[in-house]
Amino acid sequence: MKLNRMTASLAALTAAVGLAACSGSAASTTTSDVSSSSSTASSGSSTTKNAATPASAAASTVLSDNAETHAEADDGEYDEAEAATITLADGASKTSADTGVRIEGDTITITAPGTYVLSGKLSDGTVVVDSSEEGKVRLVLNNASITNAKGAAINVIAADEAVVVLAAGTTNRLADGTGYDTSAADAPNAALFSMADLTIAGTGSLDVVGNTNDGIGVKDGLVILAGTITVTAADDGIRGKDYLVIADGTVSVTADGDALKSDNEDDDTVGYVLISGGATSLSAGDDGIHAEGDLGVLGGTLTVSTSTEGIEGANIVIENGALDITASDDGVNTSSGTAGGAQGGGRGGGGMQDDGSQLLISGGTLLVDAGGDGLDSNGSTTITGGTTIVSGPVQGGNGSLDANGGTTINGGVVLAAGTASMAEAPAEASTTGWVQLGFSSNVAPGQTVSIVSGESVIASFTAEKDYSNLVFAGDDITDGESYDVYVGGTLAATKVGTYSAGGSIDGATKVGSVTAGQATGGMGR
Repeated sequence: MKLNRMTASLAALTAAVGLAACSGSAASTTTSDVSSSSSTASSGSSTTKNAATPASAAASTVLSDNAETHAEADDGEYDEAEAATITLADGASKTSADTGVRIEGDTITITAPGTYVLSGKLSDGTVVVDSSEEGKVRLVLNNASITNAKGAAINVIAADEAVVVLAAGTTNRLADGTGYDTSAADAPNAALFSMADLTIAGTGSLDVVGNTNDGIGVKDGLVILAGTITVTAADDGIRGKDYLVIADGTVSVTADGDALKSDNEDDDTVGYVLISGGATSLSAGDDGIHAEGDLGVLGGTLTVSTSTEGIEGANIVIENGALDITASDDGVNTSSGTAGGAQGGGRGGGGMQDDGSQLLISGGTLLVDAGGDGLDSNGSTTITGGTTIVSGPVQGGNGSLDANGGTTINGGVVLAAGTASMAEAPAEASTTGWVQLGFSSNVAPGQTVSIVSGESVIASFTAEKDYSNLVFAGDDITDGESYDVYVGGTLAATKVGTYSAGGSIDGATKVGSVTAGQATGGMGR
């Protein structure tokens, strides 16, 4: 892995802190009233709160020590006149290259740096890159289809650096076989496999099917600069061991294991996943995204439609973009793997040891639908911007907000609805006003709760699942002020998920009042 260059489109690694919210609960009954009760751990006073560390500085510190990527913005550019062509055909492949290409049956081996344009079809063959010389090996897929029943369709054994370019207007396909041996150290275990740093560029499309293990597997770093890439995998969808970066393009992954993964545990400069643009859609049997190091979303769209845990990393930074995460367990999870202790709840923390990991959200929109914890930080959560709506657990033992070191909200909009058994209120250091609503019976799916100040509807939320506790934080909430709660209204025309600023309480019923800054519900209450 080289550490000497960074792709121009990824240079903005400074990130900040943001916002978080959740929702969920147990059995569904008609809502009758709402309570707001303070405790010894809560503070409803209007006294000045402690100043927090600037979010941008914290996020920048988290991401700044990550290894720079190998990729360059022009990796997808090449001179067609200087490129060699390789025409794929079962038993009859041919090349225009005088040197650097060896054809033996249906195995094509590239042994020198340069640009090679591949077209045609291999029904049971492979393209191998084995170059010991300095310089990039660039494979341009120009309506190429390669299937290899015995291993990887493209196998980069050695290269200074490898680039796969998807030629404009083309459709390409790579597939491996089922059940081939992957037990040897560094044995190819993906339809597109590379031992070297790999960049994917170009505006064409690529369909990858990993029938034995992974779809795309890279033992060094992987950067996706562009392209329409669809991956189906028996295990992990796309893996970059040192790092996985999506700068742009349209990436769709269906995987029985993790959809996106970076799993180098050598030190905290590697094992990271970064999304800075494009449209990424994931369906996973395990994690939507799993990073042993940091996980950053700086832009683009990210949809995790199915997963056990939505996105997981040692630290997570969400600076911008539109995220929509569905998980049967935790939606967003940070962990350094060192936490311990007994579970708790209530004001300012989940009751377990703070392991030092950080969830930092400073912008964008984040929608979470979680069967376990909505936002789960084994360290701390800090929110300074954006809009986060979480529909959390319906069973006890989990919370829509769960941070061992507390959830500090210093900006943005946060709405977290979930079960009351582990309901967590924002930490004392929060500078954004908040209310916590504890309902005596569950709010049922389809019911709309509105928070009202005088004649003004501040926020409305329509339940997607049962819930009995709701936290709302935003600039329109003033610490110590009283707010009325209505059930049965409607959302405003402009919505984020099933939340809207404003709304209507025509035909709604007032069920109670709450005081901003007073916690209610949760374990120990």
